[in-house]
Amino acid sequence: MLSQVLRPHQREGVKFMYDCVIGKQIPDNYGCIMADEMGLGKTLQCITLMWTLLRQGPKCKPTIEKTIVVAPSSLVRNWYNEIHKWLKGKLNVLAIDSGSKSEIDKNLKSYMETFGRRPVYPVLIISYETFRLHAHVLHKGEIGMVLCDEGHRLKNCENQTYQALMGLNTKRRVLLSGTPIQNDLLEYFSLIHFVNAGLLGTAQEFRKKYENPILRGRDADASTKDHETGKERLEELINVVNRCIIRRTNDILSKYLPVKIEQVVCCPLTELQMEMYLQFIRSASAKTDLSAGKLNTSALAAITSLKKLCNHPDLIWDKVQSGEESYKSLQNLYPVGHNPKQLKPELSGKLAVLDTLLALIKSTTDDKVVLISNYTQTLDLFQQLAALRRYQYVRLDGSMSIKKRAKIVEKFNDPCGGDFIFMLSSKAGGCGLNLIGANRLVMFDPDWNPANDDQAMARVWRDGQKKKCYIYRLVATGTIEEKILQRQAHKKALSSCVVDCEEDVERHFSIAQLKELFTLNQNTISDTHERFKCRRCVNNIEIRAPSAEADCTSNLSDWFHCADKKGIPDSILKKCWPVGITFVFHQQSHEQKVVP
Repeated sequence: MLSQVLRPHQREGVKFMYDCVIGKQIPDNYGCIMADEMGLGKTLQCITLMWTLLRQGPKCKPTIEKTIVVAPSSLVRNWYNEIHKWLKGKLNVLAIDSGSKSEIDKNLKSYMETFGRRPVYPVLIISYETFRLHAHVLHKGEIGMVLCDEGHRLKNCENQTYQALMGLNTKRRVLLSGTPIQNDLLEYFSLIHFVNAGLLGTAQEFRKKYENPILRGRDADASTKDHETGKERLEELINVVNRCIIRRTNDILSKYLPVKIEQVVCCPLTELQMEMYLQFIRSASAKTDLSAGKLNTSALAAITSLKKLCNHPDLIWDKVQSGEESYKSLQNLYPVGHNPKQLKPELSGKLAVLDTLLALIKSTTDDKVVLISNYTQTLDLFQQLAALRRYQYVRLDGSMSIKKRAKIVEKFNDPCGGDFIFMLSSKAGGCGLNLIGANRLVMFDPDWNPANDDQAMARVWRDGQKKKCYIYRLVATGTIEEKILQRQAHKKALSSCVVDCEEDVERHFSIAQLKELFTLNQNTISDTHERFKCRRCVNNIEIRAPSAEADCTSNLSDWFHCADKKGIPDSILKKCWPVGITFVFHQQSHEQKVVP
């Protein structure tokens, strides 16, 4: 039933996980990490593994009787639907995503107390939060296997969820994550320790044997001996963990998917935004925040305000009205009689470009669009814009119930559904959502963590997509947004030290770097392109194309660089240039034709 739909890489993934959980891959260890990149079908592979273990095993009988799937709350219903879709109702599933404490306890108790060959519900799907709150019930019996989706949540051995899951009486543990290393080596240790406790020793032993020598070897001042030792330890670590981690990249997908064109679009600030931006960063308090040599909460708030100002002046209107010190002087810059309830797209460079982009997509194609922002306030702006232009839309953010989410996704993906725009908060829906009904996606603002942006952008270019995909990443020229973009490129290259959330900025920025965030490069068409000191461009004209091997995963320096609209492959973006675009980086996923 399943093998006929599995692709070759998925069969290989199921076999690898099966060998791990029956102890064949590493003797006396029964866990593994499925770390395939987004869109390769991790969920389907895990459903196949689960179904196989519940039905058969090396001893000609089922290997397990029950399994628990732990997932972010937004994906509980998604797992439920996927199991029903692939197994055609042959497996009873208990999905717990709502209910009172006593009701949940009662359901979990009855789940734990059913034994024998045919439990009523062999599969339980539960959110991380609910699991943590009701772990005491789930610790009272044995479970055949636990599957943890978006498993990078378990990167910290100390947190309560990690401890609650470690307390589960099960020897088979499978962790799913498209981004297994988001920060440092110790987080890597936490994930391996979760699936195969003791494989890398204790945390202290891991630090001494692997982390310290590897980090010492990477240091700019390291001796030749330190470099060699670091390299040896890293190879040794890779050899150990590769026996329980399987990771394939999106290269595999290009055989099955249409071409994806990704474009980073630099949009200059409007005169109003420019004046406000300069006045804000010059304000005494913004400077004082950084002079103490430490990043404090008001500096973090100032960083957030700069990011919001790049989106639209209306997003800091409330702060200006409240008369806070850094914002007082901005009041007089707004147009006379300004009313934020009546949206003016022309006051923001990026929103003006988005407005034109949407109008062109709507009038010249039958494509649907996904709009993503880090801020729910920006989603409010999108709603105002949609109302102004009479576009049909749906919106998903953290306030929406899980059942409702599944319904609106299904409706949006239906080709006959009338919705033109799907508005998405990256925090609420960046992971796991399948929005293949759309083939154009706009990332309105960049995130500090490139993994979060990658997750969000993978909503449309994934299995099942039939149309050519266009990804637009809008950044405000010369501003903090370009600094974030540069930071992303740096972090991708290192694949470590990735800032996980804005509160962590302090750990990763020197004071000099922080001060640089509070600057504005007014005389540039792209601060990022300037910093590359690009040798392929002369006087902003690209005279040498990037390497033929380059694709969307390459560094921006290896993308195509356009200081005018001539070289842009997307005719719709070309038409947007006069509205306010200064520079575009673009690249495509692959050349191949889609396999039918």
